[in-house]
Amino acid sequence: MNDLDPLSPNSADSQRRLLVALALAMGLTFAYTFFLSKNTPPPEAGTADAGQMVAATDAGTPAPTAGGDTGTAGTPPPTGAGTEGAVADAAPPPPVRTLNFERQWTHYTFSTQGAGLTSAVLQGEKMREQQQISIAEGYKMLFGGKVPPPPQMNLAQPVPGQALPLAVSITGPQSLPADARYAVSETDAGQGATTFTTRQGPWEVTKSIQWPKEGFELLYTLQVKNVSGQQATGELQVHYNRAIDPNNEHAPSFFGGVGNLSYASCHVGEEKHKLGPDQSQPDAEELRGPVHFFGIDQQYFLSALYPLEGPQQGRCELVATPEARGVVASFPLTAAAGQTVTYRFGGYLGPKDPDLLGAVPGPAVREAAGLPATATATATAYAPQLTETIDYGMWAVIAKLLVSIMKFFHGLVGNWGVAVILLTVLVKTLLLPLTHRSMVSMEAMKKLQPRVDELRKKYADDRERMNLEMMKVYQENKVSPLGGCLPMLIQMPVWIALFTALRNSYDIYQEPFFGPVWQDLTYKDPTYLLPLALGVSMIITQKLQPQMGDPAQAKIMTWFVPILFTATLLNYPAGLALYIFTNNILSIAQQYGLRKWLEKRGGGSGGLPAGTATATAGGKRK
Repeated sequence: MNDLDPLSPNSADSQRRLLVALALAMGLTFAYTFFLSKNTPPPEAGTADAGQMVAATDAGTPAPTAGGDTGTAGTPPPTGAGTEGAVADAAPPPPVRTLNFERQWTHYTFSTQGAGLTSAVLQGEKMREQQQISIAEGYKMLFGGKVPPPPQMNLAQPVPGQALPLAVSITGPQSLPADARYAVSETDAGQGATTFTTRQGPWEVTKSIQWPKEGFELLYTLQVKNVSGQQATGELQVHYNRAIDPNNEHAPSFFGGVGNLSYASCHVGEEKHKLGPDQSQPDAEELRGPVHFFGIDQQYFLSALYPLEGPQQGRCELVATPEARGVVASFPLTAAAGQTVTYRFGGYLGPKDPDLLGAVPGPAVREAAGLPATATATATAYAPQLTETIDYGMWAVIAKLLVSIMKFFHGLVGNWGVAVILLTVLVKTLLLPLTHRSMVSMEAMKKLQPRVDELRKKYADDRERMNLEMMKVYQENKVSPLGGCLPMLIQMPVWIALFTALRNSYDIYQEPFFGPVWQDLTYKDPTYLLPLALGVSMIITQKLQPQMGDPAQAKIMTWFVPILFTATLLNYPAGLALYIFTNNILSIAQQYGLRKWLEKRGGGSGGLPAGTATATAGGKRK
């Protein structure tokens, strides 16, 4: 029998050995494909210390080699018509990765899908969303219960379907989408810097982000290279979109409190434009001109980018819906063949602290950008006016003065609630001569009240004559019926300015008074005890004043006005209610003490102006 016969025993053994070898090879291939390759550990991540970078890749996706060919690493496969060979030769797109940078005050997360931010979470107790506390939770806290703290402020929450914050796109004949896939070409964890690259069509875009070791600033450099053989033009667009949770946001209203809306904002030309939900879109021409800065402006926090070399000619597009705010800043782009065009932006993502905003850009950012160490009026050392985002409106002068005074008192006592009380005492002391004369006039009015009541009865059918006779009595006794209103009229601008200061001052945001409830003087009192106490004190204050007009009007002033005022202040900042309540208590004590002093000094006449007692007695004789 021939050894080569397929039916021979040797041939059967050879076939079995071949089949076993094939089976083992297939088994090993299967095991490697479905087990070993999936369990391959990703590159080791760095320790998440402050100022260090932590890199992570999606499960099962190998990370690109750092420092690889930046000209092709970011090139996606062609999507248009082309030959099969061109598609086969195209480099595959780099995998989607996430990069975590944990700085001292902010934790940043980037995605290589667009090389934009997926989060920018501020750190620290004051860097939180404003807590929304219900009445039940307020009384729970009053009796020692605990309520979970609000989440940390995230200034870069992606909007589904929209470009990420800090993403860029190029429009024109040869475009670059905002969600282009980038490769991480360079990362320096120790220095707090990273670089992304991508290439599509004639454009090769390199993004570099650098952070100083401390603070809330960043340096954002864009290098756009024309890799084609002819001139290319377009428009570079920088995006900053942020998702909003409508449940955690409310608009300001007369009875609804100060509000905490976020606005899409852009300072272009000579004016800063803001757009919130339900507001009309500004005219496109108004948003065209030199762009100073752009971003998302919230009540106590700001996310803003600005051209480092000074206002740059361009335009802005603002978008505001209940679920999102967004701004796109567009700048003209023209690059000759092989030319690289560089755009440099400074960035600030943090609290609206006037000292921090006034120092932008800080020394570290200036040094990294190669700018002079201090700001000057030259274009190469531009300092954007980010402090204008703290908008006190027409009350700016008084509001800033009140904040400065409260800062001084806070430096002495270390408590912002006590600083508000001391501010009240100071204002009351400054107005003491005026309020003294007003209260003396009111006491005189009380002595004249019987005479006034008689005139009302005598001339009940002739209101004009009644008013003339009453004014005659007031003039004879040198008493002004409006004297009691003057101190309140002077206090009104202080109240409005303090309300504006509490609404805009980050210094007072999340600052407590005392106890477990009053933990934020810029937020309403969740138990409503403070505004209710204010209402009671207003009623007492009104009862101490002479009743003007007919009884119906007197009841309105004594009861309806305090109740309406209290209802208005229920959802207003606790700091404002504390100020007015303290002012009312001081007024009650002052009026009570003045009355006792007048009684001791003037006996039966109460120390009234000459002629008052005589006129009153004469009125009684009639």
